Amino acid sequence: MIRIANGQGFWGDSLEAPIEQLRRGPLDYLTLDYLAEITMSILQKQKLRDPAMGYAHDFVQMIARGLDVIVGNNVKVIANAGGVNPEGCRQAVLNVLRKAGKHGVKVGVVAGDNLMDSLDSLIERGIELRHMETGEELATVRSRVMSANVYLGAEPVARALGMGSHITITGRCTDTGIALAPMVHEFDWKMDDWDRLAAGIIAGHSIECGAQSTGGNSFIHWPDVPDLADVGYPIVEVETDGSFVFTKHEGTGGRVTVAGVKEQLVYEMGNPREYITPDCIADFTTIHLADAGDNRVRFSGIQGRPATPFYKVSISYSNGYKAIGSMLYAWPNAFEKAQAADRILRQRLDRLGLQFDKIHTEYLGAGAAHGLKLAGKPLGDIPEVVLRVGVRSQNKHAVERFTKEIAPLALNGPPTASGLGAGRPKVEEIVAYWPALIPKTAVEATVSVEAS
Repeated sequence: MIRIANGQGFWGDSLEAPIEQLRRGPLDYLTLDYLAEITMSILQKQKLRDPAMGYAHDFVQMIARGLDVIVGNNVKVIANAGGVNPEGCRQAVLNVLRKAGKHGVKVGVVAGDNLMDSLDSLIERGIELRHMETGEELATVRSRVMSANVYLGAEPVARALGMGSHITITGRCTDTGIALAPMVHEFDWKMDDWDRLAAGIIAGHSIECGAQSTGGNSFIHWPDVPDLADVGYPIVEVETDGSFVFTKHEGTGGRVTVAGVKEQLVYEMGNPREYITPDCIADFTTIHLADAGDNRVRFSGIQGRPATPFYKVSISYSNGYKAIGSMLYAWPNAFEKAQAADRILRQRLDRLGLQFDKIHTEYLGAGAAHGLKLAGKPLGDIPEVVLRVGVRSQNKHAVERFTKEIAPLALNGPPTASGLGAGRPKVEEIVAYWPALIPKTAVEATVSVEAS
């Protein structure tokens, strides 16, 4: 049996979670998931400004803080913190190791996912990266592409572990792959052992979102969850046949139940019979769950099917500009004032001759999340409403001019306005998402290991 913990559900998750995972009980592996689709484009822009950037710096800081436990207790760490610069991330980690006098620690890098430099040659070779939903050819947005990364699976990560890697850094790897890789390595699972691979995929899926699965975001009965301030992050105890127990460290807050685990399982699931990953297709309808004690749920019976011949490619591209501004209106007639302010703002933008692809208005406090009919009380009685207006345009000047029309409403619009502490809204570049498929034969994942 091996114990695999997850300490990050996204880049921006708790800085203390991975340290607590290391400190509060025995582990064999610690996985850390930093990447989302938009994160890749942000990292790509960072690297364009500075070639030494492009990875998750929080990961390097975590290694520095947890180094004694990682090395002393032989906990192997796997993270997709490399972003678009996994080699730069490795060098930063090696510097931390050497500075701390931890010599001989092997740091592995899995690369080959970044297609930015090979997009044109792929297109010339006739490999079409068509939009998975619209069928559009990438050529229509090629000049605006900001990042292009393949979702690699567990195999190259397991290869790195086989080469002795103690800290393994990947670029774009599936959230499930970084958890499956230790099982493939430790138990010598074959890459066509579909049932075991599917079990590992589901284990990875169950822990990938951090404390969401131990009483956090997905837990509908959240008032019953004890001590969320000290919530424990998830751990799976995996056996060689693929069955595993989902749990957390003893003495931590949160709650692990069959019901809570089910809520995590349906998160971003899609077709429950065909959860497609680079490693296999997992059938969620074959999962058997059983209460295995206090804060322990056993998974068994999982079945899988052969992997597809494709990788998914996550491509981002620039698609104009946006800005979002807000204003708070207080009782009496807060909602009526907010509606009037929206009309006034739109009339002024129209008078200026500004053209937008979209103007979107929300009234926070008056049914923005669920609609006006579910606001819950007569709208005239609402004590305060936040007017939030967003614009989108290919014309950056139009968006910039919009940002200068929000603040004047404080004096030349309806009364009882406030909420300007943040100043003018910020103009932001819109990053759009282009999902595509690519034959696995067109991608080569590479693995290298370097010692401190």
